[in-house]
Amino acid sequence: MNLIIIHRNNDLKESDCEDFLRFAWSSNPLAKLVFDGFSKYSAVQAAKTLYALPQDWSVLNKACKDRIISYDKNISIPSSFIDGTGQKIGKNKWFVISNGRFFTKINQNLLNRVMNYIKADVVLINAEPGLLGEQEKIRMTDQGKVAGFRRLYSDSTKLCPVPDDWPAFLFVKPELFKKILVDNSLPLSFSEIIEICKSNSLKLCSLNAGGVMLDIGKEDCLLEFSKWIMNQKKDSELRNTYSVKIPGDSRLTGKVLLGKNVRIGAKVLIAGPAVIGDNSVIEENSLIYSSILGPNVVVNANQSVQNRICSEQDKLNVINKNSNIIQSNRLSLVRSSEDCFRNWPKISYPGFLKRIADIVFALIVLTLFVPLFPFIAIAIKLTSPGPVFYGDKRQGLHGKNFRCLKFRTMITGANEIQQKLRHVSQVDGPQFKMEDDPRINFVGRFLRETYIDEIPQFLNVLFGQMSVVGPRPSPESENTLCPSWRDARLSVRPGITGLWQLYRTREPMKDFQEWIYYDTEYVKKLSVKMDFKVCLKTAQKMLDTFINQF
Repeated sequence: MNLIIIHRNNDLKESDCEDFLRFAWSSNPLAKLVFDGFSKYSAVQAAKTLYALPQDWSVLNKACKDRIISYDKNISIPSSFIDGTGQKIGKNKWFVISNGRFFTKINQNLLNRVMNYIKADVVLINAEPGLLGEQEKIRMTDQGKVAGFRRLYSDSTKLCPVPDDWPAFLFVKPELFKKILVDNSLPLSFSEIIEICKSNSLKLCSLNAGGVMLDIGKEDCLLEFSKWIMNQKKDSELRNTYSVKIPGDSRLTGKVLLGKNVRIGAKVLIAGPAVIGDNSVIEENSLIYSSILGPNVVVNANQSVQNRICSEQDKLNVINKNSNIIQSNRLSLVRSSEDCFRNWPKISYPGFLKRIADIVFALIVLTLFVPLFPFIAIAIKLTSPGPVFYGDKRQGLHGKNFRCLKFRTMITGANEIQQKLRHVSQVDGPQFKMEDDPRINFVGRFLRETYIDEIPQFLNVLFGQMSVVGPRPSPESENTLCPSWRDARLSVRPGITGLWQLYRTREPMKDFQEWIYYDTEYVKKLSVKMDFKVCLKTAQKMLDTFINQF
């Protein structure tokens, strides 16, 4: 259950020409876009969502009316909401009260992790861009001098004081929801809510989480929010919704949402993302660019409207003196877990044929070597206690974790010993390497030198977790050290062999730089020719190394 409260926008100055918050929730078809945005794309998505709007606000969208509660002083909560089971977030269920003035985007996995382990009856959460991952912060001394840098690898949270006004989200345990009500009504005063919680001995927790909050009561934020929501939708969901007649010499380009009874004159250009309100008139030779027109707006002939929100009261007989709005692109700060460095068409070598080549190659190699597996297993067991295979967690395509298989070449507990040996590592960066590594057993040294230990990885290739050629498979802890490098290497499957494995020089303090360079170079220039060349050079190197063992 998610109750979204749209509070009156009382703090706007009288000099402001429009109450954008009321405009956003009450003007068609913009209101439908706003409703969809909060119900489908907000950080909290519930099976049942109710909206609480001021009693004197008109709601023109009929599709949303059955989900709206009108309020005057306090909000009367329906019994179905009070007696509900709550929305599952993480492992627990909560009643969620959202602030409809702010569109809040927080990483869903972060929110679930926090709500899994938090021990509180009522949780208050706001979004803070400063806690988003993949950024650096300068740390200063009390004297104003630079003490160092702090790198944030992932979105995080921190405790904070209870805010003075409604937070982005208020989570309440379902069985305690009645305790914050007064005669089955929710007080609009946030301070009153806090006093009720304290008087009922409810445990409060207030957090800031990495994310963004757009105040849609402000023109630039409402524009940015509307554009972002429209970009999430298909053209078919937006274009010409009410069968508006478009003259043959007029054009609509990009994402454009049209209301009812819109009239468009000759030689008009509307460049999206743009929203045109009900009963609006756009006369000939006009340009509408990346703007929102409210209902009943008239754009006179030969006028230009750019990066603006216009209501019926606006006078549009002057060409946008200084009205362009600089966009901050804040919503782009919230990343999807499947953001990619590169994408390829499905009918292409990287998108389709490379996978077929991997399967054929893996089947050939496994057919040749599987008969040797029992002998290798016996040798490992006779020389070192422990399992035959070693599987370590690695990140594959788009960051999906998998267990990378190898024949075990080290003694058990090798990972714990590595931490003690880290100071003698002979390479820079996150990887570890030293000559005469004491963790490697006798058979393991032979398996490593001849690359036989990596033969089980062809099973990972068959399962679709790896490729024959690609970046070296790495755990999340290594990938976080360079976000752009991580995004590049995770846009393809990791490989058993690759450019870095072939061309690294192992020069002091250059190994990690070369690793980044060769991985990104491979992703940029991925082709049949490159993969074929890498396979040939790898085969030659393996043959030379194997001969040198005897």
